[in-house]
Amino acid sequence: LNATYAFDAIVEKGSHLVPVAGPGLQGLQNLGNSCYMNSVAQLLFSGTMPELSSRYGPTGDGIGSNPLLQISPQKASDDLLCQASKLASALTSGVFCGPVPDSIEMSDSSANDPKYRLAPRMFKHCVGHDHVDFRTGQQQDAAQYLQYLLEKLDRAELGGVDRLKGKDGSPALVTSHLFSYKTETRLVCEADGMVKYKESPPETMLSLRIPMSKATLPDSDSPDIKRQKSEETSDENKEKKQVPTVSFGACIDAWSAITCVDDYRWKHLPNNSVSNATSKLSLVNFPRYLLVQMQRYEIGDDWQPKKIEVKIDVPEQLSLEKIKASGPQDGEKLVPEDTDEDSSPAVASPTVDEGALSQLMDMGFTINGCKRALLAVGGSNVEAAMAWVFEHNMDPDFNDPLPEGGGVSSTSSDVDEGVVMSLVENLGCFTPDQVRAAVKHCGGAADRAADWLFSHMDDLDGAIAALENSAAASASGGPDAKSAVPLEDGEGKYTLVGLISHIGKNTGSGHYVAHLKKDEKWVIYNDEKVALSQDPPIQHAYMYLFRRNDTLGSPHLDY
Repeated sequence: LNATYAFDAIVEKGSHLVPVAGPGLQGLQNLGNSCYMNSVAQLLFSGTMPELSSRYGPTGDGIGSNPLLQISPQKASDDLLCQASKLASALTSGVFCGPVPDSIEMSDSSANDPKYRLAPRMFKHCVGHDHVDFRTGQQQDAAQYLQYLLEKLDRAELGGVDRLKGKDGSPALVTSHLFSYKTETRLVCEADGMVKYKESPPETMLSLRIPMSKATLPDSDSPDIKRQKSEETSDENKEKKQVPTVSFGACIDAWSAITCVDDYRWKHLPNNSVSNATSKLSLVNFPRYLLVQMQRYEIGDDWQPKKIEVKIDVPEQLSLEKIKASGPQDGEKLVPEDTDEDSSPAVASPTVDEGALSQLMDMGFTINGCKRALLAVGGSNVEAAMAWVFEHNMDPDFNDPLPEGGGVSSTSSDVDEGVVMSLVENLGCFTPDQVRAAVKHCGGAADRAADWLFSHMDDLDGAIAALENSAAASASGGPDAKSAVPLEDGEGKYTLVGLISHIGKNTGSGHYVAHLKKDEKWVIYNDEKVALSQDPPIQHAYMYLFRRNDTLGSPHLDY
C-alpha cells in the first residue's frame, strides 16, 4: 500500500472539485519543488489567521497600503517584513485571481497569463537564501520550513519594532507568540517519593508520536469497506492491505503518558545519587493556535526514512483540558529548589550545524531530538549523531526542547577582545560591536562567530537586537525577549482550521498540499489549483492547525 491510495485521497482524485477564486483563494505558482513553501504560506498568510492578515495584509485601500511595504527598492528584496507583507497582500486581496475555470482539470488561455500567476520568488529568496537547504530547488520538510520561517519572522519583527505597533502604540507581539506554549514535566523520585516540576522554554509545534500498538483495522463489514471491495476488480487492488487507524486521542495519551526514567541523578539525595524516576508531560498553557506535527516517518532496516502506513482519526472539535498542567499539589514533597539545579556557570556548548541538522531530520527524527544528538557529539558530525540517536531515541526527554540557552551560547559575559579585533581585521565588513555580540553568542569561538555573522547578514542588526534583548531578560531573571510577555492561555477546546498533507516516501521528496477552512467550507490549495474540497484528507495529514474556540471572532489586537 498504498502510495496511490494516499495520493488519490490527499489530492482528492476523482472528486468533482469546484474551482474558486477571490480574496484568500489565490493559488501560488510552483517554482520547482516549492510546494512545501506554498503550503506553509497559504496556512499563515491567506486569511485563516486574522492576526497575520492584519499585520501583513492590506491595511487600507489598495494592495500596497500596508506601511511595511514603504521601503526603499534597494532594501526591499532582503527585507522579510516587506516580502511577507507583499505575499500576504497578494493572497488576501484577490487582485491576481484570474477567471474561474469550469473544472479544476480545465484551464483557459488566461491561465498562463503572467498577471494571473503569483510566483513567490522574492519571498523564497528572502527566507531561504542563507539556509543550506531552503536556498536550493530541492524538496524540503514543510514542518522544518515552518519553524524556520517563524524564527526568521520573530527576528525581523524584533529588529523592526519601530515599524510594528500594537494597540495603543505598544510594541507588537512576535508572530510565534500566536503558537507558543510551554510544557511541564512532573518527575517523581522512586527513592523517597519527592517531586520535581520542570517547565520547558516556549515551543511552537507539538510533535506527536504515533503509537502503533493502539492501531485498529477497519471493520470488514462496514459500508465503506464493502464499497471499496466492490470497486476493486484488478488483482493489484485485491492484494492491497487494509490501512490501520490510530485515534488522535491515543497520540495525545502517548505524549502525556507516565514514563520511567532510569538512573536519574537527583541532587537532593546524598552524594548526588542516582535513582529511577517517573515522568509525565502536560501543557502549561493553551495557545491561540495549536500546530501539531505527526511523526509519520521512521528509520527502516536499511537506515532510510520510511513513511508509517497509518490513518489518524482526528476530530474537527478537540478538547485538551485533560492534559493541562496543574502544578504542585497539596501533600506533595517537593525537591528543594536550591538543590534542584547546579549553580555553577555553564560551559560554552557547540553550535548546531544547519546542514547536519537537516540530514538528521530527513531521517524522520524531531528537531529537538536531532539538536540533542548533534550537541552531544560536537555540533556537526552526522555519523556520530546517528549513533547517539540510536542509543538514546527511547530516552523520555529525547524529544523535549533543550533548556534555554542550551547549546547556543555561553553564560559568561566576558569576551576576549583579542578575538574580537582579530575578526574585525580579517573579515573587514563588520563593526567591533557586531563582532563582539557574535563572539559572546558563540561562547568565544571565533570560527562559529564568523559563520554566525555571515549567516545573519540579511538582518544583522535585528539578529543582534534579539540577542541583546534575550541577554537583558536573562540577566534580570526573566525569560528571553520573545517570552517576556506572558503566553496566551484559555479554555483548551479547539477547532481544526487547516492541515498540510504530504505525498511521498519521505519529507524530502514527493508533494505537499494544503487544506484550509474558509467560511465553514474546506478549500484545497494544490499550488495554483484552488477549489472547494469534497473530502479533506484529515486522516492523512502531516501537520494540523487548530484554533482555540474562545478566540473565534476576537482577533488579537496586538498584531
